[in-house]
Amino acid sequence: MPDLARVPTAPLLAGGLVGGFALAQRTGVRPLGGAAMLGANLVAARQWYAVGGVPLTAGLTAAYWAAMGVSHPLAKKVGTWPSVLGVTAAAAGAAWVLADRRR
Repeated sequence: MPDLARVPTAPLLAGGLVGGFALAQRTGVRPLGGAAMLGANLVAARQWYAVGGVPLTAGLTAAYWAAMGVSHPLAKKVGTWPSVLGVTAAAAGAAWVLADRRR
């Protein structure tokens, strides 16, 4: 089993957002997608805490969940998948800039 503490958090977030959305869409069970997102967030949060403590962890966690929230109204304007991919890029980019490249 891979050591998840060594996996950069940007791909974890991308997997959580894209994978969570795809899982919810495919199964029709939105809480299942939320569980996938939560799992990715929990793994990433441990690393963020090690890099920047509570402020970084809280900020990136808020950005991650805000991205999911923003994707809903954005989807009405640009489409579902473009919205999900756009907010994923923003959240993962923030994680890379603020945490991953500092490790």
